[in-house]
Amino acid sequence: MNINMLMQQAQRMQKDVEANIKKAKEQLAQTEVNAEAGGGLVKVTMTGRFVVKRIQIDPELLKDDADIIEDLIAAAINDAVRQAETVSEETMQKANSGMGLPPGMAGLF
Repeated sequence: MNINMLMQQAQRMQKDVEANIKKAKEQLAQTEVNAEAGGGLVKVTMTGRFVVKRIQIDPELLKDDADIIEDLIAAAINDAVRQAETVSEETMQKANSGMGLPPGMAGLF
């Protein structure tokens, strides 16, 4: 095998990886996770790309102290971020599977 063939093969592999990553990122932008706090008093919807799409607050909660509301919103968002991270990692691993990348490299893209 000569060097030109190796370079062409590497370029094809790079294009494949780039296409898979682009597709995975598009998929993550469409994927939504739902999280809640306070037994459902605060609900958050976030995409796999960490964009908060919606925050719902039960009207009964609005009668409480602002500190409680703020804590529950933060807790729900943090839960949504953890879920989105998991979805993102799984999606990117699938996008890079079969590309010969070492474990952990998927997160670099």
